[in-house]
Amino acid sequence: MKVTLQSKSGKVIKKDLDVGVSAAEATVSDLSRAIFKAYPKWDVTRQRLSDSSGKALDKQKSLKEQGINDGDVVIFKDLGPQIGWTTVFILEYLGPILIHAFFFYNQKLIYGSTAPKSTAQTWTFYCVVLHFLKREYETLFVHRFSNDTMPLTNLPKNCAHYWVLGGLMLAWPIYAPGYSGLWTIPDEFFISVIGLWLYAEVSNFVTHSILAGLRPPGSRARAIPFGYGFNLVSCPNYTYEILGWIAVTILSGSLASLFFTIVGGVQMYFWAVKKHQRYLKEFGDKYPKNRKILVPYVL
Repeated sequence: MKVTLQSKSGKVIKKDLDVGVSAAEATVSDLSRAIFKAYPKWDVTRQRLSDSSGKALDKQKSLKEQGINDGDVVIFKDLGPQIGWTTVFILEYLGPILIHAFFFYNQKLIYGSTAPKSTAQTWTFYCVVLHFLKREYETLFVHRFSNDTMPLTNLPKNCAHYWVLGGLMLAWPIYAPGYSGLWTIPDEFFISVIGLWLYAEVSNFVTHSILAGLRPPGSRARAIPFGYGFNLVSCPNYTYEILGWIAVTILSGSLASLFFTIVGGVQMYFWAVKKHQRYLKEFGDKYPKNRKILVPYVL
């Protein structure tokens, strides 16, 4: 099978590119590999392939299923250097871990003086670092990512949320000598708030494990999740994530932590809305109608 590869502007990149297999058997992956063989600078992760109308080709389907026959035109776009999502998340979560540790253990260097850490400072540090260590573990051993990648140029923007808002903005005021938050909770309530944080973190981990179990390794398969939180809302993983940061905010009494929780919560709400709508569109009447989006019985 041969196709003509051209840009969106209509410029012919390669006429009669040999896919290497028959038209009846050729897949999008076969075409991607043929492009990479002819142009080594265009790794398969950099390629966006579309039919002549501009509709992106589904990597899970054959060319013939998508109306691409011998001699047809395929539109090619170079997406630029890419980075895998596993690497993206590792780098995102590594920043806050290092930043919080640096500020917590280097008061003299950063602030010019030292003071004994308060209970609020100490437990805030433990909760924040353990949260991001959990996320690193999930990235490496729990989450199952598709073969999709992200443009490398987007990495600084993605990291900024965690490194700046979740790292510098939180750490700088909280670990300062003599820090006093907007409020101070009585010592007898600390165990309860830490218990709330631990419940949220464990629950978040459980929901991530349930989601990972729905997708075979390397596939894009989607199924309706059930159980632990999913019977009430479409995205309980976000619900528990927000709950965990509410606990951190209560512990720290920090305006920066409150701001980070609100920003993250709003972003997760919009993600949850999209996922909820996608579930409804994909599964239709099979999807439980009583499920809310993020907050049980409310939202």
